[in-house]
Amino acid sequence: MSLSAEQLHRSIDALAGIEPAIARMLEAIGYPPPRIRDRGYQTLLRTIVGQQVSVAAANAIWAKMETMVGAGLAPEAVAAAPDDLLRATGLSRQKIAYARSLAEHVASGTIDFDRLPADDEEAIAQMTAIKGIGRWSAEIYLLFAEGRGDVWPAGDLAVQIEVGRLLGLPERPSERETRRLAHGWSPHRGAAAIFAWHSYNARASTAKTDKMPL
Repeated sequence: MSLSAEQLHRSIDALAGIEPAIARMLEAIGYPPPRIRDRGYQTLLRTIVGQQVSVAAANAIWAKMETMVGAGLAPEAVAAAPDDLLRATGLSRQKIAYARSLAEHVASGTIDFDRLPADDEEAIAQMTAIKGIGRWSAEIYLLFAEGRGDVWPAGDLAVQIEVGRLLGLPERPSERETRRLAHGWSPHRGAAAIFAWHSYNARASTAKTDKMPL
């Protein structure tokens, strides 16, 4: 179940009661919209297809894959598709290996996205066994597609930058330090990440506006 706007608001209110810096920023920029993705294999396959390319390019590749492999891109069909066919859709050799690994894991039943372990770390371990799915991708999936409210993607650069800014740190904290700093925000760290991205984007928009010529 995805993290709804109502749940997100409640968690951010709880964070504002814990951390004065979040309370101040919340008053300035308001609540972020929820970030919701579909649950299941296709969401991760889209993540692989979209790595290091524009949204338009990723959509074009996806459309070609559906035309050449089959509508819905069933894991069995992707796993059985020849490399030459997948390459013709626009996938790189590396992405072919990643897509095939994901499809094979799902087709074989090694991973079932309808029954991921309830423990976040166990779920992340299952997902990162797939080629091309690192911890960050697994955390983002659990947060956006499953609505797991305490997932904390401390390796995300924007989260690190914004946590440092919010807490008035002289330098961007490392991933390890970012995890430590958010320890007291549990069980609302997923909402803290979404709010950090919201705050980061708000600052970026303000900076662009400030630099515009009169």
